[in-house]
Amino acid sequence: MTFHAAVWLDHKEAKIFHVTSETFDETHIKAPHHHIQHPRKTQGRSGAEDHETKAYFDSITKEIGDAQEILIAGPGTAKLELIKHVHKHAAGLEKKIVGVETVDHPTDGQFVAFVRQYFIEKDALLGTA
Repeated sequence: MTFHAAVWLDHKEAKIFHVTSETFDETHIKAPHHHIQHPRKTQGRSGAEDHETKAYFDSITKEIGDAQEILIAGPGTAKLELIKHVHKHAAGLEKKIVGVETVDHPTDGQFVAFVRQYFIEKDALLGTA
């Protein structure tokens, strides 16, 4: 059985779900007190925010490091910033990321159902089911 992880994140928090066909567990990570902002909005500010952003993304990558396949989702740009962070600081995870989806603000149950369906459809498409 493939062990899947899914991350739903925005600039305020990340919800990490480890999902199997029968169970799931979840972890919440709050963004730093000075919430993460789009890079254009932080130009000219101190490196403290950059350090806080890195720590936020490091916490997320640590939580998903043991997954075999990873789905990244969220409503805005934070998911793309996480992928850039993975590319720069956790390159071993890059090959595990199998999808990036724009997903608004579902309940935890809705997101878990979405994740399960996503991986069922991915496996069926690739013939790995």
